[in-house]
Amino acid sequence: MGSVHNRTRGKWQGYGSSNATAAEKYFFESFNKAFEDTDFRIRSKPKDFINIYVDVQLTPEEIKKIYTPEMPVVRHGVSPDYAIDNIKTDKTIYVEVKRQDGWVEGGKRSDGRGNAHERSCKFFTPGLLKILRKKSKILPPALPFWTVFQGDITRDPCRVREITCWYDNFYAHFFFWKDAPNPNLLFKHFDELIAPLLESQASS
Repeated sequence: MGSVHNRTRGKWQGYGSSNATAAEKYFFESFNKAFEDTDFRIRSKPKDFINIYVDVQLTPEEIKKIYTPEMPVVRHGVSPDYAIDNIKTDKTIYVEVKRQDGWVEGGKRSDGRGNAHERSCKFFTPGLLKILRKKSKILPPALPFWTVFQGDITRDPCRVREITCWYDNFYAHFFFWKDAPNPNLLFKHFDELIAPLLESQASS
């Protein structure tokens, strides 16, 4: 199987460039097309974790202090934007695609408003990280998720530094998609840094 980048080099314009303003949807469309006849597949809004909070155990003392609704909560969890599976190895990487405003030329610092990038950090928390890692079959030191940032945030001098600090040496697990919807560099990042994590020998 050739790399995603090589298999689709120069072909993205045929289905992407006419609607550059709808860049967000092209993450899914680009990979869905690129994965044809490969071991990979992409799923939108995977339901793998939609109930993970339902059975979280609290102490009797804590239960007494919180509201208990008459109808029990039966659906409470998280839903990543996408999941990319290697069907052959049964490994998965969970993907968040975050589009956000940012401070760029001609603007002001307050243009970097929004906290989508902060909310994406929930997957770093010990509990969620353990749950995602178990389901994904991706073992340490790699992370079981990949965050792709779009929009002016990818060039904001403050937000880019924040995100780079948060991820530290886990550079494989975030990507600033500056030239969306052109997926060439996105595919290159996937081929070089994400796809190897989904291969059988990359789990240890």
